[in-house]
Amino acid sequence: MGVILAVGNAVWEREVGSLFQSYLPWNPPVDNFLFNAFLSFWSYVIILNTVVPISLYVSVEVIRLGHSYFINWDQHMFCSQCNTAAEARTTTLNEELGQVEYIFSDKTGTLTQNIMSFNKCSINGQTYGEVTDPLGPQPKRLDFTPFNPLADPDFCFCDDSLLESVKVGDAHTHEFFRLLSLCHTVMSEELSEGELVYKAQSPDEGALVTAARNFGFVFRSRTPGTITTTEMGRPVTYTLLAILDFNNIRKRMSVIVRNPEGRIRLYCKGADTVLLERLHPCNQELMNITSDHLNEYAADGLRTLALAYKDLSEEEWEIWSESHSCADKATDYREDRLAAAYEQIEQDMMLLGATAIEDKLQEGVPETIAVLSLANIKIWVLTGDKQETAVNIGYSCKMLTDDMTEVFIISGHTVQSVRQELRRARERMIELSRIRDGEKGAGMEGWGEACFMGNGLSEGQEGDQEERRGGGGGKEQQSSTPPHSSNLMENISGEFALIINGHSLAHALEADMELEFVLTACACKAVICCRVTPLQKALVVELIKKHKRAVTLAIGDGANDISMIKSAHIGVGISGQEGIQAVLASDYSFSQFRFLQRLLLVHGRWSYLRMCRFLCYFFYKNFAFTMVHFWFGFFCGFSAQTVYDQYFITLYNIVYTSLPVLAMGIFDQDVPDQRSLEYPKLYEPGQLNLLFNKKEFFICIAQGIYTSVVLFFVPYAVLSEATQSNGVPLADYQTFAVTTATALVIVVSVQICLDTGFWTVINHVFVWGSLGFYFTIMVALHSQTLFRIFPSQFHFVGSAQSTLLQPVVWLTIALATAICIVPVLAFRFLKLDLKPQLSDTVRSTQLVRQKKRKPLGHSVGGAWRGVGSVSEGRLGARGGSRRSGYAFAHQEGFGELITSGKNMRLSSLALATFASRHSSSWIDTLRRKKHIHCHTPPSASGESSPAPSCISGSVPPLSNSSSVLGGSQDTSIEEETVMAPHQQNTQTVTPSSTQTPPASAAAPQGPAQALRDASVLSSSAVRCHSEDSPGGWTFTLGTLQEALFGWKGTAARSSASSSPGPLPDAKETRQTL
Repeated sequence: MGVILAVGNAVWEREVGSLFQSYLPWNPPVDNFLFNAFLSFWSYVIILNTVVPISLYVSVEVIRLGHSYFINWDQHMFCSQCNTAAEARTTTLNEELGQVEYIFSDKTGTLTQNIMSFNKCSINGQTYGEVTDPLGPQPKRLDFTPFNPLADPDFCFCDDSLLESVKVGDAHTHEFFRLLSLCHTVMSEELSEGELVYKAQSPDEGALVTAARNFGFVFRSRTPGTITTTEMGRPVTYTLLAILDFNNIRKRMSVIVRNPEGRIRLYCKGADTVLLERLHPCNQELMNITSDHLNEYAADGLRTLALAYKDLSEEEWEIWSESHSCADKATDYREDRLAAAYEQIEQDMMLLGATAIEDKLQEGVPETIAVLSLANIKIWVLTGDKQETAVNIGYSCKMLTDDMTEVFIISGHTVQSVRQELRRARERMIELSRIRDGEKGAGMEGWGEACFMGNGLSEGQEGDQEERRGGGGGKEQQSSTPPHSSNLMENISGEFALIINGHSLAHALEADMELEFVLTACACKAVICCRVTPLQKALVVELIKKHKRAVTLAIGDGANDISMIKSAHIGVGISGQEGIQAVLASDYSFSQFRFLQRLLLVHGRWSYLRMCRFLCYFFYKNFAFTMVHFWFGFFCGFSAQTVYDQYFITLYNIVYTSLPVLAMGIFDQDVPDQRSLEYPKLYEPGQLNLLFNKKEFFICIAQGIYTSVVLFFVPYAVLSEATQSNGVPLADYQTFAVTTATALVIVVSVQICLDTGFWTVINHVFVWGSLGFYFTIMVALHSQTLFRIFPSQFHFVGSAQSTLLQPVVWLTIALATAICIVPVLAFRFLKLDLKPQLSDTVRSTQLVRQKKRKPLGHSVGGAWRGVGSVSEGRLGARGGSRRSGYAFAHQEGFGELITSGKNMRLSSLALATFASRHSSSWIDTLRRKKHIHCHTPPSASGESSPAPSCISGSVPPLSNSSSVLGGSQDTSIEEETVMAPHQQNTQTVTPSSTQTPPASAAAPQGPAQALRDASVLSSSAVRCHSEDSPGGWTFTLGTLQEALFGWKGTAARSSASSSPGPLPDAKETRQTL
């Protein structure tokens, strides 16, 4: 625009301006028309820069800050059990919360509670903890107190046969629990006589040591060189010779101890995939039986661990100790040397048995996953657990259902086998999709030729899928996915799931394989990656960011999830049992996974909607304001003369129009929060970036230009021929400026009234107050008083009073307003009638429901109410690998710290803090999908109980003790708790004294193609139990004060972002925003 006006100035000065040189010469140093045009260009740059004023950036940050506070203040995301509120730790990602397409989640502590309980075990081929008759009376919880005064009263076990085995002094059983009491890095604190508190690096270790404690092998204390236990009532002190520490590569840990009799023994526990390979050949029969038990435990969703020991002679110990000492003191490749030394000693071990620990699902996880899936969000679970455990949890949390078309398992050990399995999976998807849809297209026939040339890529590789999003998805990447194959995979109908093991994933992540993996996995509704390391988690996230223009979100609770959280566009931390490492690395944090659906479907969707409406209106009003100068340039000789008073130009974006658009950007809603949860499809416009893109940007600019044309030419045409009542003409510059400015303020105010979908007290005050401020300030600036004080500054003296008293001026303003607004109203009415958006239909349905007073449908959880837990034999019907193992994606152990003795010099309070700090553990056509099916997963029942076998043999006891102690108890898998997403009842969790304490004291953790038939909406929506609000929430002054200032005087809270949180009161009330 500046260039056009500068060229116009040069032409005008040359053709017309030269005629005025005698009485209106150029000011020095201007001596020719070109130089004058050059100066005119920069003058217009200054005048027209209000198209994108600095107030835009300030307003965006204010709006983002307000959205962050709404997240912090949301009582529905407050956990009363741990007194923890949701916390927005950043203000720059709120809009992206409304655009998420992929969620990458950890399992342990994120989907589950990470509160471990010792559930079953296998000792010398005999399994314990099984429920023999699920239809009969359940066994009672064992009371250990009469037998063991040091037993943990919170420990639960129900199989008395294990207790009897301990009582009769079975050597294998004693050695089993002796290993659990010695092979760990747990710290013990005795608060009073017999009252022990364990501080464990991970909840798994705490559960195992607690189990040994209750069965008579009590870990009491440790020093850098000793471990003191009480075995069957008798105190025993072992000399700690070495700790072979745990890490993600070894997947096991060992200790070497010397008993009071001088015998040296190595105790080892770890993932069965690594430990069973290091057993003595004589253990083959026992290993087969124990492996069967491990598979059965995994089918129940339990976390498993194998246990073994090895006797060492003094000579073996001395030789190994010397090599270990050399490796420990090495200045280069120290870690590799230590790993080699550990590998050397951990061979030819004798198998003792296996343990199984239960980690229950968090409250509301199945319902949350179901709702997020309806919002077309794909959920990938990345876990260190073995396949059977992860798959069982997948079925429990409804990621995997029996109604799925097919579940594919990728378990190849070589690049070629993994490639073939991925290709067969894609071929099967297309085949099933063709059968399902009845398609006979020839496009399917050329699948193999199009997709599987060489590396699965066609010769003419083209770019990635068409652009669907704006700038929210991160850096644009080019993909070499074949267009034909990509289109085929996007047209696939049906629900598929993909399960891939860690060793197969390592091949799938290679450069020549990643497209094969992405193409297959992204066609699936759910993906579970098992046995993955923290680095692989981050690589999977980076892979999706590279090949898909989609916003990714990663959620986890432990230190092993930090790399994944940092790799995703949005990181969410769960403040759970594994400390606050993940929280500190995250952008948002809360304490329960179920809060994620409210974060995305309510706060994220609202933030995206509000920001898009704010930007569209902001550009509209500034183009309408600025373009008037452009049109005026053709009537003032392109002299860079402004239309408005200079003070109006200054105050337009600061006072007259800033507050109404801020109120809309902070408070606006299209539907209430209950409807956002009830109709998850409302989330899809954000994923497709439909509300603010190039098209929407040019539409709002075109509307602004149209408004500026009307605001300039209508007053110009009317006033050029108008006169006052006394015959004085109104065609003067100041009258024209006042008329145009007044019409502009009124038009943009009416426009924001049309754009606002949710009115609050603040909206009314800001809109009508801004109009009042305009007239008040304008009259004041044009008054005689200010003119007398500053005569050189206020040139429009009396203009407002004389102009606004003329009826023709008001008629001109009304005419301009009508010409600007009536087309907008007509367009919106026609669009609402002919092509309504989903949110429009939802509001219409809500009003109809309110008038007829119909009760609401079922809650989200109703679809699954009464569904029991997954049966024990269910996994057998699924097929697939039966390898067992241990969840090994934790941080490295504390063995070196313990043996150094540094931690022994800490006070008990400092020790507790230290241990806690280091704890581990829509628009379907645009998507080219032909069907969306939302299935209700049925329950599966059945039971499988393995026939236990006994292996004869004896294990020489490492110490002699004969006292008889108490029993144990077993907790069965808890039935899922079903609740609506908006309910805020939280599950009470009472951790035992052996579990890891929190890292700190409960600090706050800071539209759309239409479906024109309401019945379609109802069939695809999941309904919540709630009362319909009349077109949204209505503010009163009291509720406004409560929403904005209710927390400030009641709770002083500290957080990383210094943002307020909800009251510490556990009572939850309805959120008022």
